[in-house]
Amino acid sequence: MTQLRVAIAGAGIGGLTAAIALRAHGIDVRVFEQARELKALGAGVAIAPNGSRVLSRLGLGEALTAIAGPITQYAFRTADGTPIAGEPSTLSFGDPSRTWCLHRGEFQRVLADALPPGTVQFGRSVVGAVEGPEGVAIRFADGSTAEADLLIGADGIHSKIRGMLGTPAAPVSEGVMAYRGLIPAERVPTGVDMRTSAMWLGPQRSFLVYPVSAGAVLNVVAFSPTNLDVLESWTAPGDVGELAAAYAGWDQRVLDIIAAMDETFRWGIYDREPLDRWSGERITLLGDAAHAVTPHLGQGANQAVEDAITLAVLLRDCDRAEMTERLRLYQELRHDRTRLVRDGARRAGATYRAADMAPADRADRIAAILAGVAIDTYDAEAVAEQRLHLAVQH
Repeated sequence: MTQLRVAIAGAGIGGLTAAIALRAHGIDVRVFEQARELKALGAGVAIAPNGSRVLSRLGLGEALTAIAGPITQYAFRTADGTPIAGEPSTLSFGDPSRTWCLHRGEFQRVLADALPPGTVQFGRSVVGAVEGPEGVAIRFADGSTAEADLLIGADGIHSKIRGMLGTPAAPVSEGVMAYRGLIPAERVPTGVDMRTSAMWLGPQRSFLVYPVSAGAVLNVVAFSPTNLDVLESWTAPGDVGELAAAYAGWDQRVLDIIAAMDETFRWGIYDREPLDRWSGERITLLGDAAHAVTPHLGQGANQAVEDAITLAVLLRDCDRAEMTERLRLYQELRHDRTRLVRDGARRAGATYRAADMAPADRADRIAAILAGVAIDTYDAEAVAEQRLHLAVQH
């Protein structure tokens, strides 16, 4: 059997994880990234047990544990600091012993370093692709071309690859923006536990902190209402004074954290209506390109990781004649799962920012949403293996 040649557009978390997973299953991979280099974006990302399980099996557990901000518990509080469901909270975004709180730039570097030199090609912006019976012809902005058996679009919510499969829905705003920031541990206010992932919930707003960079930095994300179209970027400058004013009257710990920030960046919060179809015969999508989700369950990167391992398992020992059917199975397996997570994240965000909800009711609703997503127990690799076994048997 001739080894499959797979091209991935996008060297984000999903694209790099897919490259590692596909190589682990004996598939030749190249990653094409439009940027000239990996940028150390100042943003945190939480990899919950459904993602860390996959990455550990791919041999990345030790490297990612070394750069993770160690958390031992979660705290959910009202705007004035009153604990919701106890403290440490009985609510959880996943078993903290199997959760990695990571600096996004450091995370991407670990993933990139796990690939052989030359696998990731920078400055290669995919602008066109044509499916054919024997493969896909890829065209780049510089006029160069490449051939592959499969093109995976892992190029984010504004995916160019998605447009090659049909007309997608426009991004949908929640009417919410996020202020992001990082605070060195030595400047973190007294009373803020650097081993806790803490969230404050209040009318129209929520406020989240957790440690990254092996506990050397506190990641801050403040969700606030907006009627503006805010750039979906981790580098759009914000105003710390404006952020402080938005949280006036909140728990003193929140105010002290904001006071310790030198700068902040604004991030627009969007998702998309889930696509009914995200695979052709030789092109498919992964992560936000297929099913962008709001960040309120911390599942965006985790869903991309689940996609990556699912696709890698289903493409193992696949010949070119079976490609279309294997892509159909991939979409079938991931469609309902990602829709469930997208809807749960939407409900979670609305619950966090509800104006008139008793703490106990809020806690019950959050617990039900988290239980529905099965963060601790969902095993995308096992699900894919089982489905592939059935397909091969028949």
